[in-house]
Amino acid sequence: MIDSSGDMDAELLPETRRALLHRLAVAQAEGRVPSAVGAVVRDGRTVWTGVRGGAVGPPGETGETEGAPTADTRYRIGSITKTFVAVLVMRLCDEGLLDLSDPLGGHLEVPAEAGDEVASATVAQLLSHSAGLAAEPRGPWWERTPGELRPETADLFGERPVRHPAGRRHHYSNLGYALLGSLVERLRGAPWHDVLREEVLDPLGMDRTTPLPGEPYARGWAVHPWADAVLPEPLADTGRMAPAGQLWSTARDLCRFAAFLAAGDDRVLGAESLARMRTPAVAPEAEAWDQAYGLGMQLVRSGGRLLAGHTGSMPGFLAAVWTAPGERLASVALANATSGLPVGGLAADLLGIVAEREPSFPEPWRPRSQADPELLALTGPWYWGPAAFALRVREGRALELVPVGGAGRASRFRPEADGTWTGLNGYYAGETLRVVRGTDGAVSHLDLGTFVFTRTPYDPDAPVPGGADPRGWRAG
Repeated sequence: MIDSSGDMDAELLPETRRALLHRLAVAQAEGRVPSAVGAVVRDGRTVWTGVRGGAVGPPGETGETEGAPTADTRYRIGSITKTFVAVLVMRLCDEGLLDLSDPLGGHLEVPAEAGDEVASATVAQLLSHSAGLAAEPRGPWWERTPGELRPETADLFGERPVRHPAGRRHHYSNLGYALLGSLVERLRGAPWHDVLREEVLDPLGMDRTTPLPGEPYARGWAVHPWADAVLPEPLADTGRMAPAGQLWSTARDLCRFAAFLAAGDDRVLGAESLARMRTPAVAPEAEAWDQAYGLGMQLVRSGGRLLAGHTGSMPGFLAAVWTAPGERLASVALANATSGLPVGGLAADLLGIVAEREPSFPEPWRPRSQADPELLALTGPWYWGPAAFALRVREGRALELVPVGGAGRASRFRPEADGTWTGLNGYYAGETLRVVRGTDGAVSHLDLGTFVFTRTPYDPDAPVPGGADPRGWRAG
């Protein structure tokens, strides 16, 4: 029983550190896993790490396993790999080499036997598991067998590679992410893990995240359900399926990745693109949803907050990374057992303990270094018919339109080179906001996807919708 918390934990109160370690200890004991590692990130820095258990190394002369994990011990992270692959795909989109609406067959040769439905699946559908593809590739069980059994992309497809109409529902597909990995390789001209190293891991300083393990690394175990005994799990290089769950990493490296997912890093991917990844891509089936999926990110509600990240599992391993960007918090949990520990819940609880006991301070308000007079002239109240809205200027000439009183459609807008703005979220996502001027050059109104916003309610001089009644406003 080891607590590996070090000097980096000094930022948290002793009571908070004890609560975190207690939660980890309970999870390790009740989950019956040989070892468990947890970590919490706040404001981009790791503020706590903890370890419980041991038995992560190879068997010694006595037959018992040796070694105790640290924050630098590699664990297999399973489907968290998918989020890394999604970041690579989003980078291609940001560079203009790919569009989320592009069909897979427009960039990657899809075997004829896979069918037109696979070739026509879009990049966004593959990222969000809404392409309708089968959950798994052609057998045998890919997580426990060598990739040599599926040496080519064509070898991934079974008799029915498509199980649902594209775009209609979320259906988790490991096969889909294998195809996205092949897409990255095709457009970059290099193995996906080499691209990952160059474009993501090296810039973020993640030097212990690799497709195959290197010492020190935890061995994977299956724990007998009715006895305190363990069985070593196989370690297979899954080949073409590797983008779905191959990576190994450490708590320390995953904290760096979590900090990036929460705030962005222009060397890798900006905050705006990450926000798109955190947006539900397919409408959740339940109106009051508590789980959804974006573009390579799982979304869950826990403790009254929305978390974004991913969980992972492979034979012998469980892993989770969650972020709460609005609170500038993130968490990591790792274990070396096939099952038994609800790892996503553990990571969510670690984050929640810090959020509730030591909430993050908001960033201090600072005045903008420079204000554009023309933009300032656009700020303030605008009216969509009788409904009042406020227009605010944000950093980088971005705009934000919010209803006065809280009821109505709010959206943020990105400035474009042609002087317009593009909606980023909500009802107006993707719609164009234009400033319309009269013949004298003065601002007449705002045109937002054909909706007219004026400076006075139902301005009679506006093209639409003013002038409906020439008598105007009246009382009684």
